[in-house]
Amino acid sequence: MIPGLGLWTLAHIYVAWRIWSVPWVARRVKRWLLIAIAGVLWMSFLVSRTLGPLEFVGMDWLAIFFLVFVCVLVTDIVTGFGFFLPRLAPRLRGWALLAGGVLSAIALVQGARPPVVRDYTVRLAGLPAAQDSTVVVVLADLHLGTLLGERWLAARIAQVDALHPDLVVALGDIVEGHGGAESTLVAGLRRLSAPLGVWAVTGNHEYHGGRGLGAGPLEAAGFNVLHDRWAEVRPGFVLAGVDDLTSRRRLGRDSGAVERALGGRPHGATILLSHTPWQAEAAAKAGAGLMLAAHTHGGQIWPFNYVSATRYPLQAGWYVVHGMPVIVSRGTGTWGPRMRLWRPSEILRVTLRAG
Repeated sequence: MIPGLGLWTLAHIYVAWRIWSVPWVARRVKRWLLIAIAGVLWMSFLVSRTLGPLEFVGMDWLAIFFLVFVCVLVTDIVTGFGFFLPRLAPRLRGWALLAGGVLSAIALVQGARPPVVRDYTVRLAGLPAAQDSTVVVVLADLHLGTLLGERWLAARIAQVDALHPDLVVALGDIVEGHGGAESTLVAGLRRLSAPLGVWAVTGNHEYHGGRGLGAGPLEAAGFNVLHDRWAEVRPGFVLAGVDDLTSRRRLGRDSGAVERALGGRPHGATILLSHTPWQAEAAAKAGAGLMLAAHTHGGQIWPFNYVSATRYPLQAGWYVVHGMPVIVSRGTGTWGPRMRLWRPSEILRVTLRAG
């Protein structure tokens, strides 16, 4: 917490300093007023997690500040912090601030849009002919809570119903894990249904640093939660799932989870569900035919995806790991800011083919 707070503070000081160097700002805005505004915005994110009604303000400022910071920093790097173009650099910083504002507005619009439906077709080895053309609808990272509530959830369920799924899977972070609003959403989650059932694995926000609600809301909503185990959905068609790998790694308990989840299963086609797109090699080695994962949000707000990719190389979309397809969802909802930039939310429709 302390190192993060220090970086947050230094970044605000840097941006405020560069804003003051813009001639238009220096002529029209009092320095004390700029400092006061910067202080209030600096505090907004810190208090937003404890004051629910203000959460959207603090979270959106987190994203807006990120975009403004990146634009200003890039301008400073290009101009050598004003060394190369001493007369032009202050004006360029003004244009950088404007660019950050425009990108933020675009991100707000894109974040408010409904998730897109992304289609994949997977030829799954061992899938019985009777299960050919099975439609799996994938939800991930809904982050239901104070920012994404009952109306938003009802619209997503309507989207799912319109896809006529045979099977619905939820890849974790279904609830935000703080704020106490999740229990009121269980009734809405119960409306999810499919002939082959609704299945889920937990994400890091289900545990939320050990203080979250765990799988309780998912189980209360009727989800079949796969805790490091497999289940035979139909003869020859197996779903396996692992509890959140990121939480495990923080606790030093991530070894062997994938192998346990896949061990001892019957012959046939197997899909592994994992919130975090890690250990795909282990899943392929254990014979999984497809891995579905999420957690990364695809970076959610460009260019943060480049930062996220350093920790999660399987960032979003289709990959093949040792011959096993891996599909990583960008997420159906948003974490924190109700904003996305060039990384739209999505619901996956995966059609399974035998052969």
